[in-house]
Amino acid sequence: MGGPRRGGVYVSSGRLHPSSPGFLRLYGLAFLFFSANSVLTVMLPLLSSQEGFGEAEIGLMMGSYMLTCMLLRPLAGQLIGRHGPLAVMRWLLAAHAVSLALYAVAGAEQFTGLRIVQGAVTAFFSMTMQTGIVEGLEERDRAQGLSLYTLSTMVPSLIGPIVAVELWQNGDRLLLAAVLLALALLPLLLGLGAPLARRGAADRSYTLLDLGRSLRQVRGSRPLQASMAVMLCASFGFGATATFLPLSMMKDGSGHAGLYLMLQGAVVVACRFVLRKRIPSDGSWSGPLVSGLMLCAAAGFAMLALSGSLGGWVYVSALFGGLAMALLYPTLVTYLSFALPGPSKYVLMGLFLSSYDLGFSLGGLGMGWLVQASSYSTMYAACALISLVGCAAALRHGGARKRGAVGSAGERGAAGSAPERGVDGSAGSGASERGVAASAPERGADGSAGERGAAADAAASGDGHPPVR
Repeated sequence: MGGPRRGGVYVSSGRLHPSSPGFLRLYGLAFLFFSANSVLTVMLPLLSSQEGFGEAEIGLMMGSYMLTCMLLRPLAGQLIGRHGPLAVMRWLLAAHAVSLALYAVAGAEQFTGLRIVQGAVTAFFSMTMQTGIVEGLEERDRAQGLSLYTLSTMVPSLIGPIVAVELWQNGDRLLLAAVLLALALLPLLLGLGAPLARRGAADRSYTLLDLGRSLRQVRGSRPLQASMAVMLCASFGFGATATFLPLSMMKDGSGHAGLYLMLQGAVVVACRFVLRKRIPSDGSWSGPLVSGLMLCAAAGFAMLALSGSLGGWVYVSALFGGLAMALLYPTLVTYLSFALPGPSKYVLMGLFLSSYDLGFSLGGLGMGWLVQASSYSTMYAACALISLVGCAAALRHGGARKRGAVGSAGERGAAGSAPERGVDGSAGSGASERGVAASAPERGADGSAGERGAAADAAASGDGHPPVR
C-alpha cells in the first residue's frame, strides 16, 4: 500500500491494473462509444433508402466515415502527443455527443456530413484509448488491458444490429432520438473522470511527413506489400457487406439483417479469444492460414450472392465471414511486428492499419455504383472474386519466401547480424527483430503494434474499430 493511489487502486509503480475501477470505466466508455457506431451502421442505410437515396449515395455516405478515420489518424497521434490523452478525450467526447444529438433531428441529406464528423471522432477516440491503455499499464499488463479493450469494442456488434433493425421497423423517430441522446450523454459522463494521462509524449506519435516517407519503403518491403494487398482485398468486401447487407436482406427478404450481423459478431468475439493462442507468433508467413481465411471470406460472399436460393442456409455465410474477420487482422499484425525493419517499424505498421480503413471505405464507395447498375448478387460475387485475388497474393508471397530462403541459405549469418538491412525486413531477422518488437511496444502508432501478445490478443482494428463496425 506504499505506492501512489490512482483510480482507487494502490500500485507500487503508480500505474493501474487492467481490472481496476479506472480501467473498467474505460472499457465501459469504449462499449458505449462503439454501441452508437454499431447502431448507426445499420440504421443509416435503411433510413436513407427509405427517404429515396440510391445505393451510390448511400455508399458515399457510409464510405466517408472510414476514409476520414484513415486520413486523420496521423493528426490524432500528433495532437495526443502534444496535448495529452485526457484533454483530447474530453474534446472528442463533446464532439461525439453533439454529432449524435444532430443525428436525432437530421434528415438523410445531412447524414454524409455527420458521418465525416463521426469518422474524425472515431480516429481520435481509438488512438486516445489505446495510447491511454499503453501509458497507464505496466508492460506485463498491456496485452491483458488491450484484450479487454478489444472485447469492449466488439461486444456492441452483438446487440447493436438487432437494436437498430428493431428501431427501424418500429418507425418511432422519438424513440430513436432518445436512444441516440442516451448514447451521446453517457460516454461524456464516463469520460470526464477517465484515468488518462494529462501530459503528452510527442516523440511517440508519427507525422504526416513520416507517413509520406514510409510510402517509398513499401516497394522494398515484400511483407508489407503482401499484407497490405491481402488486407485491402478482405476489407473491401467487409466494407461493402457492412454498408449494404441490411438493405439487401430487407429488399429481397433473404434473412434478418440484425440476426445475421449478431451471429457474425459472435463468431468474431469467440474466435478472437478462443483461437488467439493459435495465431502464429514466430515471425513466419503463414501462407496456408492467410489464404485459408481469404477463402473463407470468398465463400461467405459467394453464399450471400446466392442468398435468394439458400434460404436459412445464408446464415452459414456469417460463420465464414466472422472467422475471416476475427483472425486475418491479428495474424497479419503479428507477422509484421517481426517482419518490418526496426527503424521504421511503427510508421510502416501505421500504414498497414490505414490499408484496412482504405479498403473498408472503398467497399462502400465503389460497390454502391455497382449495385445501382446491376444487383446485390453481382456486388457480392465481385467481393468473392476480390477475396480470391487476396488469396492468390497470400500464396504468391509464400512461394516467393520459399524461393528466397533457398537462394539465401549461404547468407544467413550476414542476414542475422544486420536484420534491418533486409529487402523484405524479415529474412534471417530471428531474435534480433523479435527483440526490437518486444523492447519498444509503447512506440507503436496504435500503441500495441510492437507487442506480440497484444497484437494477437487485441488486434482491434486499429480502427479504432474492430472489423465488424
